Amino acid sequence: MRLDKLLANSGLGTRSQVRDLISHGSVSVNGTVVTDASMQVKEDDPIEVNGEEINCQTKLYFLFDKPDGVLTAMEDKRLPCIADYIPSELKFKKLSPVGRLDYHTSGLLIITNDGELSHRLQSPKYEVPKVYLATYRGSEWTSGEINTVASGFTIRDKGYAEQIAPADLKTQSYESDGTGRALLTLHEGKTHEVRRIFAHFEKEVLELRRIELAGVKVTDGLDNCGLLRPLTQEELNMLFEATGIA
Repeated sequence: MRLDKLLANSGLGTRSQVRDLISHGSVSVNGTVVTDASMQVKEDDPIEVNGEEINCQTKLYFLFDKPDGVLTAMEDKRLPCIADYIPSELKFKKLSPVGRLDYHTSGLLIITNDGELSHRLQSPKYEVPKVYLATYRGSEWTSGEINTVASGFTIRDKGYAEQIAPADLKTQSYESDGTGRALLTLHEGKTHEVRRIFAHFEKEVLELRRIELAGVKVTDGLDNCGLLRPLTQEELNMLFEATGIA
């Protein structure tokens, strides 16, 4: 790949800004100053700009533990959004979240600039499992209700019939004050689906947290909310396997 294209893709600026850096002798490749923007380089070549080594990977993969009260968006003038948690040196990497979590839902989000992986993780075709931990108020789940969720059912909360795909619900606890906790595994991604499923059975979701996606996990607790970290190779392999990417 051309040196100027690789550096631009790495988030250093526009192609013209990168060419200026190269022409002024600010860029070195394998320890040698380079002034030719068209020079062919590889992603794993050691490249420095003004003496600092640059990560030139073109595809980046992060796990973000989204806090409650944060918008799943890369820009918003009114509300806190996930872009507020992304370091400035990554702002030009064309990162975006895979799917959405509601404003008041916390937990696991994948953030990447790999369009193919993002598409497949969101596509119903690949039935990627997503596990949610819900704290709710209402009656305790009955075996009949759990079986209905497992079989799939029709919902009419929006004034028309809509099919909810089979899902796996496991109760965790139920308290004397009428609140409980349950895990729900979905294989599709309808808007507000978890809350709608609970509401269909007259149960109100009080707190909602996504704790797993295709085998990649975050903790049940909220201690790591706001943490952005690179995916491990093992985690990335899980995502690739779940979506059929070689």
